[in-house]
Amino acid sequence: MPTYEYVCPKCHHAFEAFQSMKDALLSQCPKCKKRGLKRLIGGGAGLIFKGTGFYITDYKNKPSPGQSEGGSSKSTPAKAEPKAAAATT
Repeated sequence: MPTYEYVCPKCHHAFEAFQSMKDALLSQCPKCKKRGLKRLIGGGAGLIFKGTGFYITDYKNKPSPGQSEGGSSKSTPAKAEPKAAAATT
């Protein structure tokens, strides 16, 4: 259930109300008891995803056992085989 922000234009009292989306708008100020509340557009808390796969750290490449933390490999490069000399005719 979302939290809505309200303000009374007469006494300028601002408050939050925890309501269902299906509930009717509040109309009476709890402080001055006058009618005419205005519901504000709030930023909200946003969505919160829980579990794996939602954070950038879950997608980082983990170093393989043969690699150091710096990411450089200690293996030796393969030697290039010399090309055979072209036969001239």
